[in-house]
Amino acid sequence: MKKILLKKPEEIRVRKRIGYAIDYANELNPAQYEAVMHNNGAALVIAGAGTGKTRTLIYRLARLVEDGVPPESILLLTFTRKAASEMLRRASILLDGRCEKVTGGTFHSFALTVLRKYADKIGFEQSFNVIDSADSEDTINLVRSKVLSGKPKKRFPKKNTLQKIFNLSVNRCLKIEDVILKDFPFFLDDIDKIETIFNEYQSYKKQYNVMDYDDMLLNLLQLLKEHTDIRTKLEDRFRFIMVDEYQDTNKLQHEIVYHLRGKTNNIMAVGDDAQSIYAFRGAEFQNIMNFPDSFTDCKIYTIEENYRSTQPILNFANEVIKSAHYRYEKNLFTRRVNDELPKIITAENERQQSEFIVQEILELREQDVPLSEIAVLFRSGFLSFDLEIELNKANIPYRKFGGMKFIETAHIKDMMSYFKILFNPRDAINWHRLLLLQEGVGPATATKVIEYLSRNFSADNKKF
Repeated sequence: MKKILLKKPEEIRVRKRIGYAIDYANELNPAQYEAVMHNNGAALVIAGAGTGKTRTLIYRLARLVEDGVPPESILLLTFTRKAASEMLRRASILLDGRCEKVTGGTFHSFALTVLRKYADKIGFEQSFNVIDSADSEDTINLVRSKVLSGKPKKRFPKKNTLQKIFNLSVNRCLKIEDVILKDFPFFLDDIDKIETIFNEYQSYKKQYNVMDYDDMLLNLLQLLKEHTDIRTKLEDRFRFIMVDEYQDTNKLQHEIVYHLRGKTNNIMAVGDDAQSIYAFRGAEFQNIMNFPDSFTDCKIYTIEENYRSTQPILNFANEVIKSAHYRYEKNLFTRRVNDELPKIITAENERQQSEFIVQEILELREQDVPLSEIAVLFRSGFLSFDLEIELNKANIPYRKFGGMKFIETAHIKDMMSYFKILFNPRDAINWHRLLLLQEGVGPATATKVIEYLSRNFSADNKKF
């Protein structure tokens, strides 16, 4: 009897078509076009700020589909779900509905999809729940209380600090001890207890079939490392992988991409080493610097033409970037014409700086520049507090994006509680806040005190 074997899918090797529905050569600049037409093997696209990075990804996605690559075999990993859906939407408009069949999303959404199918391979049921950051903190606090068995005699990290330590450990692929040595040296004496809490926290989640956000990535990597059959299935399905904002990936995400490379190495990473801003939550710009060493025969494309800024601003940015010890060589340029130079203003202190900015805003308003066209950028949200005070003094309306408003910060709300109670002695919410600030007073005691005060409040004299 003749034996018939089912052959494995042949390796998809892209061959450029002679005619395209999209005129790539005319719709892209030469550097973008070169990156878009990259076919097989690893590629790193260094796209400076404002150079059309998203456009390049969208056109390459469309070009692969035009060249006959099944859209189901393309994986697009982005920083946010919104970015992925927007890219796929624009690619569909650019080409056709086939682009909507591309798998696009964040690392976490991709991990969730895979784990829903294979969670039982790593000791979870497929019906596991995902807990958010707040629930994670509360769970850590529950384990913390159990391990410490009472109030610690000395300073010990609270739930939010423990969560930060655990997050950095997972995302940087470091031991708890190494994270504490580097970022939290004042807790060196507590390493053993912190490690115990971490281990108990991991056991608790597995016992109750829940994962936090970090677990999704960690468990996906475990699955890829320990189960070659599953890794092979994923490699066979996703023949072309594109990753956006690679400078903001962490070590764990880089390892996931590395283990999905397959035999073809068809990985394209897009990013800019000069725009890495998420180190505080575990991102490592070394991922983009070391990308060519991680993937054999990696080709590097550099996109430098800027469509957002003027040349004087770009000249300034180029000089700043040159001072970086580790960088990819690039020289941003533009065809936009404007000779106005950037200004560097030095102030004696933060107050003078804020007063100057308010003065500039008022002068621009006198020149009929709408307030909606004026923006003030900060390195961190809390640095805007002094300016917010000056803006309020000058009756200048503003909207703040990101961070907390000055009056919403914990220490200001604590102080304001005194004034609010003086104004309204029956304000139970602010009584609760103030009482919890007192040493030895917990939620139960605070509630009893508030109930006592409520019973003994004299409405006529506004006294207790």
